[in-house]
Amino acid sequence: MKPFFVALPALLAAGCLVGPDYRRPAPLATRPLPAAFGDSTVEWVPAHPAANQPRGSWWKVFADPELDRLETLASTNNQSLASTAAQLELVRARIQGVRAGFFPQISAQPGAVRQSTSQNAPVKGAPAAAAYTYTSLVAPLELGWELDLWGRVRRETEGARARFTAAADDLESGKLSLQAEVAADYFHLRALDEEHALVTDTIQAYRRSLDLTENRRKGGIVSDLDVSQAETQLRSAEAELPSLNLERANLLHALATLCGQPATGFVIVHPPSPLATAIPLPPSLPSELLERRPDIAAAERRMSAANAQIGEAKSAFYPRIFLNGIAGYQSVSASTWFDWPSHLWSIGPSLELPLFTGGRNRAQLAGARAAYEGAVANYRQSVLDAFQEVEDSLAAQHFLSAQLEAQNAALQAAQHTLEIANNRYHAGLVTYLEVATAQSVALARSRTVAQLRGRAQLAQVALIKALGGGWQH
Repeated sequence: MKPFFVALPALLAAGCLVGPDYRRPAPLATRPLPAAFGDSTVEWVPAHPAANQPRGSWWKVFADPELDRLETLASTNNQSLASTAAQLELVRARIQGVRAGFFPQISAQPGAVRQSTSQNAPVKGAPAAAAYTYTSLVAPLELGWELDLWGRVRRETEGARARFTAAADDLESGKLSLQAEVAADYFHLRALDEEHALVTDTIQAYRRSLDLTENRRKGGIVSDLDVSQAETQLRSAEAELPSLNLERANLLHALATLCGQPATGFVIVHPPSPLATAIPLPPSLPSELLERRPDIAAAERRMSAANAQIGEAKSAFYPRIFLNGIAGYQSVSASTWFDWPSHLWSIGPSLELPLFTGGRNRAQLAGARAAYEGAVANYRQSVLDAFQEVEDSLAAQHFLSAQLEAQNAALQAAQHTLEIANNRYHAGLVTYLEVATAQSVALARSRTVAQLRGRAQLAQVALIKALGGGWQH
């Protein structure tokens, strides 16, 4: 036994770490990453996940106090986010459980047993012919310790730590998604309210036009057809309001749920100013900004965890060496239970050698390698998705801006046409149909402009989310 304890430090020092050491694969399988988004020529910096970089309150760039209030409510009260945070604590606890494998496990199992032997128990091939009744009192401490010679526990701990970091990134991803969803719903609601105000104002204008047309009909200036057309115009506009109110109610209820509030009685207060214009983008957006995306960082950490699992699976092919021991007291009498002559001890190693497992270990290794390849594919797909989201958002920024400019010009032309139509109608040169047509076009253009302003805000929120929380780096 003594030679074993002499050799134990050497065995621990010589213990190797089986399985491949983790090396981050290229983000794309077939080509280098682009240097930057769009037409920029900023050089690419190799991706090192930086999801832990502070993002700050990115929504404050919109300078909207009500949005600030909603974001604070959501960050504090959202229950889905609370559930994700609890998952992070669960993974943290699992790390502690895995790390326990580095240390000896010691347990105490004291016991007192009253027992009787059998008269017919075999003694030297013959019945004992006598029975004995006695009490067995034991108070042992048992020790068990697996020597991590092949790195099984180290690989398991490495994987657990990577999964913990991935869970932390998942929490950051949940926060970013929640913040973006709150901002998107809020701006959608504000755009909807602008559209609602436009329709309401237009209804008032249509009602005045109907009153004017009825008065002109009483004076014999216009026909019943003009009155009917004016009334049709008014009733059609009034029919638009219930649909807008329903959409607004659904958005308001969704915001309440995101903020962890009951939908009943939940209200928001709009600032008196209209929706802000587009926030100017920097002249270039280097693709290294994607390092801050928590979903990419989480995918990269899951690759590391999957790589560690290959090492765990490989260690199953090697012997497992345990150091076992017991020390304590044993007696048949309580009065002598803890006397020194009652003490006992034993210590020694044991070996577990996988001679035949029916292919289980090979299957586990093949499965670990397949899981790693799947994690690599998921990581690369997350990078591709990120580039698509950023490019989509940049394209939306560009084309929505051009469309909004064109629609504003169309709105000005439609308003000028309506002014001409009203003047011609009051002069008796045309029927009310020409006025009604001009009014419909002007309302449609006004609503389109309001919708585009809202879509432009949503595109900015989407870009901030796609870049992992803004473009400042």
